[in-house]
Amino acid sequence: MSNIPESEPLRLLAGKIGILMIHGFTGSPASVKPWALAMHEKGLSVYVPTLAGHGTHWSDLNKVKWEDWYQDIESEFLELAKHCDQVFVAGFSVGGALALRLSQIRGSEIAGTILLNASIYDERNRFKLVPALSLILPSIPGGSGDVAKPGARKHGYDRIPLRGLNQVKKLWRTVERDLYLVDLPLMVAYSLNDHVVHPVCSETIIDNVYSSDIREVVFERSFHNVALDHDAELLNEETMAFVLDVISGELPRGESIFESDERELIDAEFESIVSGLSLDQSAPTTYLDELDAPRYDAEGFTKPNPVLPAPDQISRFALLGIVGGALFTLFEMFTGIDPLGMGPWPGVLGFIGGVATYIWRSARAEDDFGDGVEL
Repeated sequence: MSNIPESEPLRLLAGKIGILMIHGFTGSPASVKPWALAMHEKGLSVYVPTLAGHGTHWSDLNKVKWEDWYQDIESEFLELAKHCDQVFVAGFSVGGALALRLSQIRGSEIAGTILLNASIYDERNRFKLVPALSLILPSIPGGSGDVAKPGARKHGYDRIPLRGLNQVKKLWRTVERDLYLVDLPLMVAYSLNDHVVHPVCSETIIDNVYSSDIREVVFERSFHNVALDHDAELLNEETMAFVLDVISGELPRGESIFESDERELIDAEFESIVSGLSLDQSAPTTYLDELDAPRYDAEGFTKPNPVLPAPDQISRFALLGIVGGALFTLFEMFTGIDPLGMGPWPGVLGFIGGVATYIWRSARAEDDFGDGVEL
């Protein structure tokens, strides 16, 4: 049973133009509901699915993969397409990454894509620790909203599931790698004062897609959740204007890098290279034989097989201090739990002591002069 208000999926049929809206990580349809209702009032058919693991309890997000979210939106897109002549896709935050992924795979079936503070990567140091932390911590504290307007409603979890967040990182890598596959009309909207997703994500998208005409919309009064913030009406107006311009043909689809003429040019160059190779069987060797020829005498080469020294008891304790100290420090920093009442210092001192001891033991092991030449 859901404990997030208004987290149920929306299916609002109207005209023959549809829009699939995708909420963000730890959020729910409530985060984009005002946006969806505004589009429906303007005559669009609107679907807003609840992504797998959302709208229930944060622990459920540790049980799913990003491919599950993609399957959710793809099935909803195909269902909406049965009722509409043209379907747009709109994604908010991580939902923007999913919208891009759908555009990369089913771009020819999508009329246009709308991105709102879309996230495709995060370079903050704490995100680099997510894969390791997800192995020892189920979640960390985190808010469900970033809204400048007072009194914003709750629309997501108040904790961030780390295994779920690790799935987000995997989605980001896939989407960023394939940005060049996006060539459909694109609206990229972002907030200058977003505290969750840096505007550089939107700049990266604009710089790397192959869409020929991109509409850029900037919000100056809102934070991350624009649909619930001061610029909600501006978002609605720009979205509808984009939809109408695409339908009228003012925003054309860009050229794919895999156009047939370019493919023919690549094939011609390849044939030219192959035709220049000598494949005469009467020749003692060919160009291809030379490529396969060994570059060294395999029988005269002995692979090194060094035996690593086994650590003694002191070295083991040093390694325990390094690993245990680091884990204790990270645990205290991310959870706020202080089991010893001394802050992160026990972990820090354990880590430093372990490193110092390990260096000392390594230096003593290397200072064994008995193996030298005796004069």
